[in-house]
Amino acid sequence: MNPRSRAFIGLIALVLMVPPLMAGDAASTPAAESIPGQTAAERTAAAAAAATVLAQQEVERQPDFLEHIVDSTLAVFDLRTEGNTIAHFAVSALLLVLALLARRIVVGFFFPLLRKLAGRTRTTFDDKLLPAMEVPAAAFVMLVGIFAALKVIKLSAESDAYISYGARFAFSLVIFWGFWRTLGALLDHGAEIAQNRKLAVAAFMPWLKKTAMVVFAVVGALTIIQSLGYGENVKTVLAGLGLGGLAFALAAQDTLANVFGAIVVAIDQPFKVGEVVRIGANVGIVEDIGLRSTRIRMIDRSLMVVPNKTVAAETITNLSRFTGRRNEQVINLTYDTPPDAMDAIVEEFRQIILKEPGVDPTSVMVFFRDLSASSLDLWVVYMARSPDFIAFMQMKQRINLAFMRAVEARGLSFAFPTQTLHLAGGIAERLAQRDDPGLPPNPPRG
Repeated sequence: MNPRSRAFIGLIALVLMVPPLMAGDAASTPAAESIPGQTAAERTAAAAAAATVLAQQEVERQPDFLEHIVDSTLAVFDLRTEGNTIAHFAVSALLLVLALLARRIVVGFFFPLLRKLAGRTRTTFDDKLLPAMEVPAAAFVMLVGIFAALKVIKLSAESDAYISYGARFAFSLVIFWGFWRTLGALLDHGAEIAQNRKLAVAAFMPWLKKTAMVVFAVVGALTIIQSLGYGENVKTVLAGLGLGGLAFALAAQDTLANVFGAIVVAIDQPFKVGEVVRIGANVGIVEDIGLRSTRIRMIDRSLMVVPNKTVAAETITNLSRFTGRRNEQVINLTYDTPPDAMDAIVEEFRQIILKEPGVDPTSVMVFFRDLSASSLDLWVVYMARSPDFIAFMQMKQRINLAFMRAVEARGLSFAFPTQTLHLAGGIAERLAQRDDPGLPPNPPRG
């Protein structure tokens, strides 16, 4: 037998050796107490009423699946006597042997067959789930055999109540164990998928797994306690947890705000580790995403630590997730450019851009847009298909050099901010004479 199975069955045996609270309470309360001053007729009526109530409770109680197994087994062997016989002990031993045999079949044949079938599927979840469920399933089979064997033997009402109490606890525990291991396998599978796809939530999966397992353990423990008949105690515990949780939330609201910010980042995934982002006015590379803060390496190589509640509240621009890069620029030509040359240079610029294979041809726009104060302005717009920044800058450089060659070949000039000052009257001549004293003075005006 597997050591873990032996340990689990030993735990169940220990539970069976502890005096049950329910049986003790039932034994300490007689059905009809003798009250001083009652007559014999009154005591008889009270006993009859108590017997009627007990009979109604017995009728209303539905047999569980163990009782169905025991009744079916006794019907097969035609054992309908009230006391214990050798046949009862033999059937009890037979049920134990059958349980051991069923456990051997489950462990040695059923689960190996399922593992072979799981090996043919594409998902790896079943490869994790089957080993996790094997031991709880084997323990469940053994529990059925143990408690069915105990039910076959005719014991006192107090012992039967004790066995029912222990069976309820044991089956609740093994079912909780199975769900616990299933949840662990599911979370491990999710962590593997997040790691393979390089999702941002992969960094939070260990923390999420611990949190989910703790919450599941608390809920499972409260459910088991309630199934054993301690509903009022469960309500008290829940009330205490509510008050304690409120106090904790008030004392650690900043920490909780950062944790919830980390959860928002993990779910929404606005960025991943290694991507360039702009958070507010700061631009840098994401180095780490933690529960309390996010670390960003700035352009000047300094390290900025941003609380996750700030990250969740700020506008985030992910500079690593361009689907393409758009270029918009204005090219200035001088005012001595003839209209025909301007029309020709606009078309030539358009063809230069369209010859680039990395440009989306539907995005190209070249127009003679403005007559500015010191230049004639050409408006140029195009979109690069690739989001790669280096490739975009190399393409932009080729296009700009082609623009320069085209302007030079047509004898045109690029404009720069200039001003022409026109002077009226004799101001120009006086300024020239001041610069050159050999010039004759201007004749006086009549």
